Order: sequence, then structure tokens, then C-alpha cells
Amino acid sequence: MAKKKSLPTDKQLKELRDWGLATYPGAHLKSPWPGHLDLAVNDKTFAYLSVEGEPFSISCKLPQSSQVALMLPFCTPTAYGLGKSGWVSAKFPDTRPLPVEMLQEWIDESYRAQAPKTLVKQLDTGGAPAPAKKPAKKPAKKPAKKPAKKK
Repeated sequence: MAKKKSLPTDKQLKELRDWGLATYPGAHLKSPWPGHLDLAVNDKTFAYLSVEGEPFSISCKLPQSSQVALMLPFCTPTAYGLGKSGWVSAKFPDTRPLPVEMLQEWIDESYRAQAPKTLVKQLDTGGAPAPAKKPAKKPAKKPAKKPAKKK
């Protein structure tokens, strides 16, 4: 199979993906089907991303800003019913630079919507692991009474 042609957005796509992996606790790559190399946390995708050599596209869960994002000419509700849950998809022309800062904000909002609260707290405390919860102390068991000796 021939290698796909490199696109001007490929470098920014790789930088966004690398940034997401380096920034978010528990972030990992997930490739559920061809043409995607997504960012996920605990196996829950928080940014559907195209692959290098394909036209740049991204889908993120935006519970706070989806209505504003959908006013942009390059955004649509994500297909397969995900748009009903605040997922927004964006496609950009290959000839224009990507709005990287805005996309990072979207990835951040999406991570916070998808990640477990403990990982979001870890992110908010500067990357330090969340302190482990101490198990609740159980009351000490009283020794069992010995049966009375028969005389």
C-alpha cells in the first residue's frame, strides 16, 4: 500500500495528539477503526482525531461550549447521535493553519467531561497524584467468649 501524502496540518495534528498525551493524566491512544488515532482516558475517547495524511478532523465532547462551537462554519453536531450529548465535530481546510489554542481548549473540556473525577482532580492539582484515601477504620473485634467449662 502506498504511503499517504503528507498534509500541511499533519504537524499540528501530531503536536495536538502529543500535547494531549503529555498533559492529561491517564491519557492514551485508541484506534477503534481505520482513519482515527484518538485520545482516550480509561478507554473512553475524549478527542476523536484523524490520522496524518487524511484531512484534519476532530470531535470533542463540549458540555459547556457546544452551542457556541456549533455557530462556527466548520463545526457540526457529531454523527451517530453523539451530537445530542454535546459532541461537536470540526473539519478544516488543509490550506489554513489550525486554531490550535481553541482546539486545546476543546480537548481540555472534553477530557474533563470524560475522565474520572480523581484524574481531573490530579490535573487541577498540578499533576500530583491524588492522595490515596485511607480506609475507614473498622471497630476492633472483641475476642469471642470461651464456652464455659463443664464441671
